[in-house]
Amino acid sequence: MWRTLVTLAGVAQLTLAAASLAIPRTLGWREETARLRPLTRQVFWTYAAYIWGTNVAFGLSSALRPAWLCDGAPLARAVAAFIALYWGARVAVQFFYYDRTAAPPGRVYKVAEAAMVALFAALALVYGGLAAGAGAA
Repeated sequence: MWRTLVTLAGVAQLTLAAASLAIPRTLGWREETARLRPLTRQVFWTYAAYIWGTNVAFGLSSALRPAWLCDGAPLARAVAAFIALYWGARVAVQFFYYDRTAAPPGRVYKVAEAAMVALFAALALVYGGLAAGAGAA
């Protein structure tokens, strides 16, 4: 069961990474960041690329080699704990840091936000279970 959950989590993270390629256009990042100093703008885009790359790496490792994360080895559990904290922190950021008053209006955005937060929470739970040793073969 855990290998299937990890594989699905990997596919979900890859889907999220693919869908997130639309975020810069949706939120007008090019126009918004044009007002920044060049170094600040470059740092912003670098951070965005690192986050995207991290999501892809988590997705690929989970989708292609779920057994590596499910074997219960100390390194596997440590990696799972890191991924669980990563996604758990993302849930916290959504509720306690982001100013959502300037979010795009409409039901589509609200539904998309709810789906993303549910996905982030599910990912934190799956990887948290692995970190706790639930997926050990």
